[in-house]
Amino acid sequence: MRAGFPDFRLGNVLATSFTGTLSERFGDSVERIPVPRRLIDWLAVYGLTVDSCTPEQLDLARQLRESIHAAATAAALRETLPAAAVRIIGDRSIEGRAAAILTPEGERRWRLGSASVEDALGVIAADAVDVISGERDGKLALCASATCRAAFFDTSQSRTRKWCDMNTCGNRQKKARFNAGRGRGEGPR
Repeated sequence: MRAGFPDFRLGNVLATSFTGTLSERFGDSVERIPVPRRLIDWLAVYGLTVDSCTPEQLDLARQLRESIHAAATAAALRETLPAAAVRIIGDRSIEGRAAAILTPEGERRWRLGSASVEDALGVIAADAVDVISGERDGKLALCASATCRAAFFDTSQSRTRKWCDMNTCGNRQKKARFNAGRGRGEGPR
């Protein structure tokens, strides 16, 4: 991506990928949308092209991100969803104007009403409603990494995935276990 900024952690589920724009929440957190331009870049990766983004719109996006994370975490833990998070997700969903369109290749794309951040956030919020409410085939889970604990949507056949991303958190955990074993005199197996 753009020089000077951390890479995006991309996934297949829009809402939980959006919460990944803040990673390592319980360690040295990494903000992946620190400035409005980065939000524009992230949205474009997911086909939600917007014309511009103000600092206030970035604040709205971060508020939505944290609300989705709070609600998804509660859902994964089978706890009551936080009322404030539910309200914010609902408000963003209602405020957005977008339509799903079908491409000639048979893929879904989004057409934003005014190419505004609010319209893009409406798509993300609607996706969060589908995921958190159980409308999709899969299961919300939390990353097993103690420093990450990201909410992710597990669509694996067994629904037993442990990591938000095998290439990041899963890899770190495997490496830590390997190094711990080497410290005890165990060699590779």
